[in-house]
Amino acid sequence: MSDYDLLELGAPDQWYDYFGGFTPDRSRDGRRVVDHDIDTQYIGMTANAYEPGEEAGYWHTHAQIEELYVFIAGTGQMGLDDEVVDVRAGSVVRVGQGVWRTWRAMPDSPGQLRWLCIRAGGGQIAHMPDDAERDVERPAPW
Repeated sequence: MSDYDLLELGAPDQWYDYFGGFTPDRSRDGRRVVDHDIDTQYIGMTANAYEPGEEAGYWHTHAQIEELYVFIAGTGQMGLDDEVVDVRAGSVVRVGQGVWRTWRAMPDSPGQLRWLCIRAGGGQIAHMPDDAERDVERPAPW
């Protein structure tokens, strides 16, 4: 058996239906902690949705974890230390260790602000992975 898992996350317009978080007291509508549903080794991911005008209500930082925010719908803003950046579908924001962050959906967002937050830590990932192997002779299975 191959080492993989498959999770049907659902379409982005269904993400707000999820209720979850890392601990029960920090759970909310519109968050699914994917790495609680799939046994990951080195990465974590949440699928998130905020209604227009909704905001985190807190700041947070990580000592070891790097996060990558991939926005796929709506408009919003991220607070990053002393700066505010606008985000929309297609924005990708990398946030390093020690950076304080918070986010919100703009009140006039055309719909929910939806994003994936991908977390990793422990060591740098090489620009060109040196553990990959290609087989151009192997036929595609379809």
